[in-house]
Amino acid sequence: MKHIKYIIFAVTVSVFVSCDTEEFLNPLPDTAVAVDGFFQSDADVLSGVYGIYDALQGVNSNTESNIGDFNRGVQFEHLLTEHRTDNTRNATLEGSKADFHRYVVNANNVESEDYYASMYEVIFRANNILDFIDVADESNRARYTAEAKFLRAYAYFKLVRMFGAVPLVTSVVGPTDNESLFTRIPIAQVYDQIITDLEEAASALDNSSKSRASKAAAQGILAKVYLSLDSPDYAAAQQLCEAIVNSSDFALEGNFHDVFYNELNNEIIFAVQYETGNSAESQSFSSEFTSSTRAGSEDGQNIVNENLVLDFAAFGGNRTAESYITFGTSNEVIKFLPDGSDITTSPPSYGSSARDAGNDYIALRYADVLLMHVEAIMAGGASTTNAAALSSFQAVRDRAGLTATVSAITKEDLLVERRVELAFENQRWFDLLRFGVAESVLSAHSVEMGYVFDARKLLLPIPAREINISGGLLTQNAGY
Repeated sequence: MKHIKYIIFAVTVSVFVSCDTEEFLNPLPDTAVAVDGFFQSDADVLSGVYGIYDALQGVNSNTESNIGDFNRGVQFEHLLTEHRTDNTRNATLEGSKADFHRYVVNANNVESEDYYASMYEVIFRANNILDFIDVADESNRARYTAEAKFLRAYAYFKLVRMFGAVPLVTSVVGPTDNESLFTRIPIAQVYDQIITDLEEAASALDNSSKSRASKAAAQGILAKVYLSLDSPDYAAAQQLCEAIVNSSDFALEGNFHDVFYNELNNEIIFAVQYETGNSAESQSFSSEFTSSTRAGSEDGQNIVNENLVLDFAAFGGNRTAESYITFGTSNEVIKFLPDGSDITTSPPSYGSSARDAGNDYIALRYADVLLMHVEAIMAGGASTTNAAALSSFQAVRDRAGLTATVSAITKEDLLVERRVELAFENQRWFDLLRFGVAESVLSAHSVEMGYVFDARKLLLPIPAREINISGGLLTQNAGY
């Protein structure tokens, strides 16, 4: 819940990256002139690089409530991921945020629209830096380029798994270039660009940072990309995971609690940072996970479903007490409690800055890499007894206090291990897709909860606003 950071950019770069709320991919003509005036030194380009991270960080809804003017970055991601799985739900059935867990999101949903726009804001800012990279000192160009390409790939990886085929824009385009802006590109082609960007990033970066792109962050995300392809490249994913392990730059924290409250610890590979009490650098999602005592502005989000509670009871070990708590009939996430929280009081207290929280968004950590290593070795099979896979799996289990020797791992074992280890970290949705069980798991979950689910809901709708802007050039996903 510390520093960094992006505030330099937030103040200065608004001159040139402020986008028309209707055309977030395009700089306005007058702001394009401002860009030429702004990028005059290496320091200017570095501020621009920080600004790409700032787009991921997003704007706290407690600071700026107008969602039409201020993108939230990753701060709504739990709605589009955890809520659409069997992990969590909203405490209420009212409002657009409650649409995700019931599978009734439509093309006008403001949170889905904001996430789409936020990821394209990341892409726009990355493309902008790449257009002006020659302004930077020659000694820094490779790193700045690698960071921009890593972040562009990261945003496209989110988009392609949530929305399917999307416009692929790799340079700053003019406001009238509708064909580039609104033509949906086949998923395989988007993945090709993601892989190219991540490979370049991995070759140019080192592991000196956890709050900025690094070699291991690029390798880890690329491993997940290879595992997510229609025809996964398991060998390449295994090699990348082993490169991270063999670097000796990362390790599991001995105490699961420290993963989330000793920020940028040994286990963190890449995190988006926030700062407690700083309205320009904080986040509000931590406060929205509360329900029995409302610390946020709405009823609780990420209320834990009973079937996950059962998995924690059977497989959670010491992770359970650090992941959720039950207040009366409400199971609440506690991985990201705001500074000053004391959940032992009655009612629980969430400190003086709950809506300006500093808990980091963890994008990738070492335990995830170890479990991806198992997945890569398993290579789509039903089980494995491979010694290297057993070692990686056992390490995660041992840290959870589940020290019984593992002699074989099934696909179901791995999926449930990922569920309890990475719960509420926005991984479950992508895991279900990657393991090929999303339709069956979510159909059963919907029957249990009284929802209506069909396989077309595995993709979110392309925002209606963007289709309208495109004059119909941008097409909609089936079922919306």
